[in-house]
Amino acid sequence: MVQAWRMVARSHGGPEVIAREDFDPGTPGDGEILIAQDAVGLNFIDTYYRSGLYPAPLPTPLGSEGAGHVAAVGSGVTTFAVGDRVACASGLGAYATHRMVEADRAVKIPEGVSTEAAAAMMLKGMTACYLAEDSIALEPGQVALVHAAAGGVGSVLVPWLRDRGVVVIAHSGSAEKAARVAADHSLHGAFDSLAARVRELTDGKGVDVVYDGVGKDSWHASLASLKRRGLMVSYGNASGAVPPVSLLDLSRGGSLYVTRPTLFDYISTPQELAHTAQRLFDRMARGVVKAVIGQRFALADAAEAHRALEARNTVGSTILLPET
Repeated sequence: MVQAWRMVARSHGGPEVIAREDFDPGTPGDGEILIAQDAVGLNFIDTYYRSGLYPAPLPTPLGSEGAGHVAAVGSGVTTFAVGDRVACASGLGAYATHRMVEADRAVKIPEGVSTEAAAAMMLKGMTACYLAEDSIALEPGQVALVHAAAGGVGSVLVPWLRDRGVVVIAHSGSAEKAARVAADHSLHGAFDSLAARVRELTDGKGVDVVYDGVGKDSWHASLASLKRRGLMVSYGNASGAVPPVSLLDLSRGGSLYVTRPTLFDYISTPQELAHTAQRLFDRMARGVVKAVIGQRFALADAAEAHRALEARNTVGSTILLPET
């Protein structure tokens, strides 16, 4: 039996509910692989499952994103062999030394991409991919506002958009974070003055799209920054859930559009997953986007990592490392 352990939320609440438990990952069944994980990615969605914002049975295995090597393969698996380096960003249970997954929900890590980089980039990088390329087909010269531009998704989304010729107005929570962002315009400061600044930079027109992973605190500033018939892409709730929305606000703002997407609807089939991962790895290989790992925590210290993330004391990606 494999000696394995994981971090779970035993109840809903703050980081203090996260606890370690031993478990038996079992033997791979038909179409499954067992991954011995070398690194785990930390994401804001993990806090939503921990707090109960996103429902899941208790105790809740935490984490969606991780990378390592194949420890065992089940019958019918022809795409992976023991020892292959692989990454996965699907379902729950990534905060673990070992993880059993369906083989068609994992991807091989190409040469030139480290296991840590893959763990840091799979979920955030594929999120940036669908935001930049699939949620709206922006043309070169169009303008996007990106919130939390120095964060995990933002630090990937900004260069991805610029590589496509999109003009990026980045917004961060502090001057220090804004200085890290290579955008056409890198702003920081209060949300109540943001829309006016965006209008100044766009000759009063506003932006074509806002990518907003902040949620409640930024909602009104985001809507006020959009041009007529602009698109609001609300993909996260870092400051809390967006309050109830009046459709009349969209009309008054200029016939605005709103979407609330999630990555897993864009990688729901093996083909979509492979296509999205390929686009991510291509941009990593070309140096368009990089795994900026700002923090490393021991997996056993997942609660401390959650505290740092929710206090906005992180820059770029954060990874959790199982003890060897």
